[in-house]
Formats: sequence, C-alpha cells, structure tokens
Amino acid sequence: MTRIGGAEMVDWNLAVATATRLVRPGPEVSRDEARAVVAELRRHARASEEHVRGFTRMGTETAHDTPVLVVDRPGWVRANVAGFRELLKPLLDKMQERRSGTPGGAVLGAVGGKVTGVELGMLLSFLASRVLGQYETFAPATRELPAGANGGGRLLLVAPNIVHVERELDVEPHDFRLWVCLHEETHRTQFTAVPWLRDHLEGEIQSFLGETEMDPMTVLERIREAAQSLAGGRPEGEEGDDSRSIVELVQTPAQREILGRLTAVMSLLEGHADFVMDGVGPDVVPSVREIREKFQQRRARGASRLDLALRKLLGLDAKLRQYKDGERFVRSVVEQVGVDGFNRVWTSPNTLPTKTEIAKPADWVARVHRKSEA
Repeated sequence: MTRIGGAEMVDWNLAVATATRLVRPGPEVSRDEARAVVAELRRHARASEEHVRGFTRMGTETAHDTPVLVVDRPGWVRANVAGFRELLKPLLDKMQERRSGTPGGAVLGAVGGKVTGVELGMLLSFLASRVLGQYETFAPATRELPAGANGGGRLLLVAPNIVHVERELDVEPHDFRLWVCLHEETHRTQFTAVPWLRDHLEGEIQSFLGETEMDPMTVLERIREAAQSLAGGRPEGEEGDDSRSIVELVQTPAQREILGRLTAVMSLLEGHADFVMDGVGPDVVPSVREIREKFQQRRARGASRLDLALRKLLGLDAKLRQYKDGERFVRSVVEQVGVDGFNRVWTSPNTLPTKTEIAKPADWVARVHRKSEA
C-alpha cells in the first residue's frame, strides 16, 4: 500500500481484512436455506422494479442495466470500501501532499495508514451487520463488483442481515424480503430515472471534501474516537448529548452550507423510498402494517447504549431523522399536487428541495409550481 512520496493515508486492504475478521457471523442457515433466500431476493428485486415504476411513474429504460447483487456482510464491506476509496481520493491526496512536507511524514504516514485502516475496519464491521440493502453508485466497476454499462451502480441486498431482522421482528419472511426490496428498488429507480442525480451528489460531496482544511491528525482522531466507542474504550459517560458526529466536527462555514443541501437531498431520497414502500405495500405485501410498525419501533429504540452512542458519533441518528422528515415532505407534496406534480422535483438540481423546504413542503410547492405556471 505504498506509492512514490510515501504510504497512503488509509490502508484500504487492511480495512477490508479487519472488518471481515471482526464482523459478526450471520444467522445460522443451512446451505439449502441460504440458496433459497438468495433466489427469493433476486425474484423480489425483479418484481419490485415493476411495482415501483408503476407507483412512482418514473419510467426508466436503464434500470435493468444495473445489476442486483445479493451479498454477505464481507461483500458489503468490500463494496463500500471501494466506494469510499473513490470518493475520498481527492481529499486524501490533498492530505498526503500536506503531510509529505513535514519532517518524518513518510514514516508517520506508513504507521498512520495502517492504524486508520484497522480503525476504519472496526467501524465497517459494526455497520456491516446493520445494513439491509443499498444502491451503491460510486465504486468503479470490477469483475467482483459489476455495474451498469451506462455508468450506473448496483443494487446490494445483504442477505444475512435481512434474515436476522425478519427473525428478530418475528414477521413473515417472504413479505419482509419483498418489503425491503421495494425500498431499495426505489433508490435504484431514483438514480436510473434521473441521469444527473449521481453526478450532482458526487459534485456536492467533492465540494464538501474540498473545503476541508483541518490537520490530517484531527480527521484520524475522529475515526479513532468512533473506533474506541465500538471497542468499549471510551470512559463511561463520554458519549453524552454534547458529543457531535464526525461530519459535524469537520465543518467550515462553506461545508455547513453544502451539508445543508446534501441533507435535503438525502432526506428526499430516503423519505421517497419510505413513501413508496407504504404506497405499494398494501397491494403486494399482506402483512405490511405489522412489518412497518415493528420495524419503526426497532429503528427508534436502537440496540443498546453503545449503539446509540455510535449512531450519534457516526451521524446515523441524523439518517433516522431523514427518513421521517423526507417521508413527511413527499406525502405532503403528493397530497397538494399529486404524483406527477411531485415528480417535478427530479427536473434539475434547481428543483430539489432545500433543507428549509423539507420542513415546509408548501414552500417548495410555491417555488416550483407557481414559478412554472407564471
């Protein structure tokens, strides 16, 4: 993991190896059961495409071009490390240049890259047992991680996590698997039906990272802080309400502005997926009401005090708010102007809601609809 000018800031291979070694084993299933789960998830993913496209009226010719990958926890880790590596490359190159000019920078970098790789792996091992599915769009296409021929991403379904949660909630497995696929398929539809969305998000993320001027050791310390929480290394009580997430700790004024836009977009995407799940669910998932109620309770309570502390530090509590705020926005707009009126949100980056409009949907309707009708 070295190159001219010194070692990389993060030993990505070590991050994968660490996460793979530490991640909890999935639920016990026989080989035949595992094959049946994988086959069923693939069938549900195909069926969900038609359900979601019909409900959202977001027709897309390229959705079938993006592969559906049913993965285990290590497979999820590898896909996300590839995506992080691609997204963070400009920032890490910038930090590398800054460090190379300091005495002993190369030696510190070699050690720091491995330490950061281990700690990042610890965090990924924690997250890998919690994610049910994801539309991954940033990692480059490889043989192990194929992507759409037209530059699309891939839909990941994490089979052991889906089985774990359906057992934990004691819900009908076939219904739950379809319900999860409806949510994740909505994300695939969003990105395949809205060609500019991926580049817009990547541009915003790169702008955010480009504004980072902090010392590299401060960034590494934030990762270390989160990893120590995971390992139980933080003293009792340090994870109180005054703690801030990693993202919040690195913000400049310009970053706060960009983060506000990113928060609004992510709230829209997550809320839209929840809205679609609720809209399609009653027609195709017989036990959807029970699933929704139990899953919402699970989201709200978290697993433990440690889980709550980590969610705060990693910003995952903000993601939970995005589901709620975004779903309220989508529902309110659809009630006011219908599905086709809501779909104007996908016209261009200028028609995306602002963070303020997510909380006040009528303001978005007034801005987008009255302006277009004037």
